[in-house]
Amino acid sequence: MKGKLEPSERERLVEEGKNLKESLVTLEEDLMKLQDELQHVARSIPNMTHPDVPVGGEDSSAIRNEVGSPREFSFPIKDHLQLGKDLDLMDFDSAAEVSGSKFFYLKNEAVLLEMALLNWTLSEVMKKGFTPLTTPEIVRSSIVEKCGFQPRGDNTQVYSIDGTDQCLIGTAEIPVGGIHMDSILLESALPLKYIAFSHCFRTEAGAAGAAAKGLYRVHQFSKAEMFVLCRPEDSESFHNELIQIEEDLFTSLGLHFKTLDMATADLGAPAYRKFDIEAWMPGLGRFGEISSASNCTDYQSRRLGIRFRPSEPLQTGSKKGKANLPSTKFVHTLNATACAVPRMMVCLLENYQQEDGSVVVPETLRPFMGGIEVIKPKLR
Repeated sequence: MKGKLEPSERERLVEEGKNLKESLVTLEEDLMKLQDELQHVARSIPNMTHPDVPVGGEDSSAIRNEVGSPREFSFPIKDHLQLGKDLDLMDFDSAAEVSGSKFFYLKNEAVLLEMALLNWTLSEVMKKGFTPLTTPEIVRSSIVEKCGFQPRGDNTQVYSIDGTDQCLIGTAEIPVGGIHMDSILLESALPLKYIAFSHCFRTEAGAAGAAAKGLYRVHQFSKAEMFVLCRPEDSESFHNELIQIEEDLFTSLGLHFKTLDMATADLGAPAYRKFDIEAWMPGLGRFGEISSASNCTDYQSRRLGIRFRPSEPLQTGSKKGKANLPSTKFVHTLNATACAVPRMMVCLLENYQQEDGSVVVPETLRPFMGGIEVIKPKLR
């Protein structure tokens, strides 16, 4: 077009340019559609698994550690529901009228016990170098997806807000993961270790059976969650650190529990390896899950765009001695439950019950409950 052209040739090229421009618009629309479809499919692919993870269903999970032994009772024991009723600690009936099934009111010493559990947990975990956080409890659906959860679908555990692109969080892992989204961190800033308090909301779709009663499986609860961002070569050691913190906390509360290396079918999409802790619940007559700790490697950080720049010596390029910055790498993310309040209450009420119907408060929690040592039946 810049050279000398016959008018007819110029007109033909102008027309060809218009056609190219129009076809390019269509191609770009098709490309965006294909990219969206590709991302949708890619997000459905789970993480790789650690070579030592047991292969199979939940029954194939391997016991990594076991602490304590079941308490022996010399009297007929009650479950936490009966204890809660007798001690006037919780009200499920009123909550069912107000909100629906699987909601509850805590009352009297149970409120103090929740606060004590959370404050004690925060104080203990902060001693390990974790930064305390409270988080938003409503997040964009895209953040939920990037963390490896499905915000919509028949069996989703996520509550979505109609008419918006937002969801209620099922764990603080989601908003904490989003703090450093689309950022490049300095290697010297790693690891970043957080202990986050939030309320959690779960649909519990498909949940049924005896374990679904009472506090064991509810739609809304309080939780303290640990979250770590670190260099890839450090994630396995931080996974071990998280497990050790969990085990130390539950040992301090005098619980009988076992730590499981969860099998492949029970990992969930983001987890490269996951350790669950199950505690003995006398009222249920079995172990129940009270926490989990997952190494998600770079599964979440790739989707969230969280990178770090290694602290390597600058490389001198060929052009006028210009220095080249070292290439960025994706961080690894890990998460672990420090305290899920309802299930901790199940354990404490059922394991510390006495023959006279009272419940002893574990010694470690008493300073956080104003010195209360025993939760006693109320005088009628």
